[in-house]
Amino acid sequence: MTAFTSGWLALREPFDVAARDAAWPAFAAQCGDLRRRATHGARPLAVVDLACGSGANVRALAPRIGGWQRWQLLDHDPALLTEVPRAMAGWAREQGYRVQAGSGPRDVLRVEAPQLRVDLVRCCVDLARMPDTMAFAQVDLVTASALLDLVSAPWLDMLLARVRASGAAWWWGLSVDGRIDWDPADPDDALVHRLFEQHQRRDKGFGPALGPDAVPYLRQRQAVVGCTVLEARSDWVIEGARAGTGASAMLEALVAGMADAALAQQPAAADAVRAWQARRMALVRHTRLVVGHLDVAGFA
Repeated sequence: MTAFTSGWLALREPFDVAARDAAWPAFAAQCGDLRRRATHGARPLAVVDLACGSGANVRALAPRIGGWQRWQLLDHDPALLTEVPRAMAGWAREQGYRVQAGSGPRDVLRVEAPQLRVDLVRCCVDLARMPDTMAFAQVDLVTASALLDLVSAPWLDMLLARVRASGAAWWWGLSVDGRIDWDPADPDDALVHRLFEQHQRRDKGFGPALGPDAVPYLRQRQAVVGCTVLEARSDWVIEGARAGTGASAMLEALVAGMADAALAQQPAAADAVRAWQARRMALVRHTRLVVGHLDVAGFA
């Protein structure tokens, strides 16, 4: 679960999409200024996407904003950046959009549709060691998905200060909030969840991770952010009985990932954790799982 391979990102994306669809109404009214800039501005709406993966954040937000946009996609993994054209092309075909791609990794990838043009530029950057001089000059929106719970409080403070100095809006999706609800329940859920949450707080390269405290920390830092923090639930709801949705594979990946994280945190709990994993795997097609996430945003 913490190895962000293209396979894992593809597996989770349908659940991310459904989660963000549920969160969208909380932010829709505040996006008017971004829409106006994208539709009537003299230049494209400038967006920076941190830890972009294969471009899922573009697919989630760009059509909702519309107009002319230019996204700078930043990620530390060149393999994921290489996946962006393929992932965007498949999504564009499903939506009836057109895609125009250059031949090189640094070429602009363009997605076009009626009332929508999105130019994408990819850049390989180690965000954990982002230079102190990096700023968001002439950026309208700084966004990220499934990132805040991986970073430390000092790193987030640095990011908040730079975003505020730029005057950009920000929108960070799918931060875990610690809620995990299994149906049916298992006697060892509490043990595994406790160890899993402790593992979430380990250093992911940015310093000790905030984990489920990321959004509460943002709430406390509203003065630094410079605007009111808006938030909405963007929960994964995964039902193993729903055929054709990828739910069973997603549940299996989550069970395995939680078990591995729990064992890495406390190897002495191996017998209990592996027994929990076996029981959970046997019940996948009869399981409903809700994993709590929050989308948070601030509009300048």
